[in-house]
Amino acid sequence: MPEPDPTMDSYLARWSDIAEALVWDTPFTELFRSRPPLHDWFVGGSLNLSVNCIDRHLDDHGDREAILWEGEPGERRVLTYRELHAQVERLAAGLRELGVGPGGRVALHLGWVPETVVAMMACARTGAEYTVIPVALPVEALAIRVDDFRPQVILTQDGGWRHGAILPLKARLDEALEASSGVEHTVVVRRTGIQVDWYEGDRWYDDLVGNADPSGGAPVSVAAAHPVACVHLANRRGHPVAIRLGTANLAVVALANHLHSLGDGDVFWGAADIAWLGAQAHGVVGPLLAGARTVMYEGTLDIPDPARTWQIIERYDVTAMLTSPSIVRALRSWSLTPTGSTGSLRRLTTIGDRLDPDLRAWLGEVLGDEVALADAWGQLELGGVVTSDRPVDDRMPAAGFIILGTDGSPVAPGEAGEWAMLRPWPGLLRDVEAPEGTDPTSYHWERHPGFYATGDLARLTPTGQIEFLGRVDEVITVSGQLVSLNEVRDVLLDQPFVADADSFETTDQRLGRVVGAAVVLAPGTSWTAAMLRDLQDAARELLGGLSRPYRLLVLDRLGGDLDPVARRQALAVLAHAHEHRSVTWDQVVQAARDLPVS
Repeated sequence: MPEPDPTMDSYLARWSDIAEALVWDTPFTELFRSRPPLHDWFVGGSLNLSVNCIDRHLDDHGDREAILWEGEPGERRVLTYRELHAQVERLAAGLRELGVGPGGRVALHLGWVPETVVAMMACARTGAEYTVIPVALPVEALAIRVDDFRPQVILTQDGGWRHGAILPLKARLDEALEASSGVEHTVVVRRTGIQVDWYEGDRWYDDLVGNADPSGGAPVSVAAAHPVACVHLANRRGHPVAIRLGTANLAVVALANHLHSLGDGDVFWGAADIAWLGAQAHGVVGPLLAGARTVMYEGTLDIPDPARTWQIIERYDVTAMLTSPSIVRALRSWSLTPTGSTGSLRRLTTIGDRLDPDLRAWLGEVLGDEVALADAWGQLELGGVVTSDRPVDDRMPAAGFIILGTDGSPVAPGEAGEWAMLRPWPGLLRDVEAPEGTDPTSYHWERHPGFYATGDLARLTPTGQIEFLGRVDEVITVSGQLVSLNEVRDVLLDQPFVADADSFETTDQRLGRVVGAAVVLAPGTSWTAAMLRDLQDAARELLGGLSRPYRLLVLDRLGGDLDPVARRQALAVLAHAHEHRSVTWDQVVQAARDLPVS
C-alpha cells in the first residue's frame, strides 16, 4: 500500500480552482470523496458541458471565431461562438423531436466536419451520450460497433473525403444497419453531393436543423458524473469494449490540460482523427472551454501535397498543436521543411506514442528553438492527457508516478517495471461496458493495490527521462488507437490455411508503431504474395485498418521454448530483415539470444 501523501491537499486544491472556473447549475458540495477504485469527484454538483463550452462565452466574445475549418478539397468555413450556439441549439431541439433525451444515445459516424462538433455539443445539451465511430471502419466492424453502442439515432455523411477519394459513408452505414436493430433514425450531412439511397427514418441534417424550433434546445443540467462520451477500447474476445466518461470529469481535465499543458496562445489545432478521444477532449472540448479558436482539418495532410501541414499553420496563425508521433514521422518521410511561415507556432505536443529522440531532434531543426516541443502521456481510461514532459506552467495538477516491479516495490534506476499512478485522477472513466469476464479496468488495481497500474512498461534512463518499453498486456497503440494483438492473432488462426499464428508490435520508419504477425501454414500449403495479402485483409476487415499486420513472417513452427515477451521481441527484429519472408524457429530462438539485456 502507498504511504500517506502529504501533498494531497494541495493537489486537490488545484483541481478545485480549475473546477470552480466552470459554470455549475448546482455547485458541488464535496470536491473528492474516496471510494476506490473509481472514487467520486464533484459530489452533488450539476452542470451542462454545452453551456460551459459555448453559452458562457456569448456575452464577452460571442462574435469571436470558435471553429476554423478546412476541408480536404480546400473549402473553408468559420463558425463564431454565437453561430455555433445557434446550430447546437437547433440540433438539440431536432434530436429531442426524434426522441433523444437524458440518458439517450447518439452515434456519430462523421469525419472532421463542423457538424461533428455541433452534434457532440447538442448531445451534451440534451443530456445524451455520444460516441464517434471511425469513418474508415469496414462494414462488418461498423455493424458490430453500432450493435454494441445501441444508439437511437446515428448521424453520418453522404460521403467523406479521405486521401483524395470519397468514402461512401451513408452506403456503408446502410449495409451495416441491415444486421442491426434499434436505430430509429439516420441523420445525413450533405458533404460531397454523391447519390445516396433513402430509407424509412432517414433525415437530412439541414432539414432537421432548419425545421427545429430553437426554443426546444434548452440545456439539461446533469450530475457531474453523468456519462457524456463513450469511447471504445481494443476488442476483447471479438467484442468491442467501451468506457464511459463523466461530464464534469471530462470537462475539468480537458480545461486543465488546455490551460496548463497543451495550449499556448489563442489558436489550437488538434491534428488527429476525430474518432480518437485525444482529438475530442483536447481538439474540441478543451479549446472551447477556454474560449479559444480551434482549427479543424478534414483530410490527410499530404493532399494535395505534403506541404499542407505548414500551410494550415500559416493560414490560421496556429499557436499550439497536438498530434501523434506517427504523423510527425510522415512529415519527416516527406523530407519537408516549412514552405511559408510557422512563426505563429509556440508549442507542439505529441501523444499516442513516445516521441523518439530522433523525431524530437528533427522537429527542433525544422521549427527552431522558439517552439516548445513536448511529449505527453495519457490513456483513454483517464480521459485523455495526464502529464507532459514540458507543460505550459507548473499549475497542472500532478498525478505523480512511480515505476514498480512485479512484487510491488519501486525498481532501481535503469530497471524496467510498470508505470503506476500515485494519486486519484478526476478524468477516470465512470463505467465500463464489456463482455463478461473481460473488464479492462480490473487489472489497473489488482496488480499493485493502492496504485493505478497503467499497463505501460517503463524505465528511468541515466538522464532522468522516462523510457516506455511497451505494454504489460497485449494491447498496443497504433496511431493513437488501441489494437489488441490477441484479436489479430485470433483472426489469423481462423483462416483455413493457417495452423498457428502470433502477432507482435514492431515499427516502421515512416508509420511508427505497427502490427506484425507470424504464421505457420497448414501442412502442404505454400505461401504466395496473394495469400499473405488475404491474411492482412482479413484482419483489416474484421478489426479495422490499424489492425492490419504491416509486416508478415512465415515460420516453419512456433515452439514453446521462449517466453512470450522474448518471442515477440525476436519476431519484431526478424520482421525488419525478412518482411513477407520465410524464417525458421531456430532463427527466432537465435534472435532472442541476441536481444540486448534491458
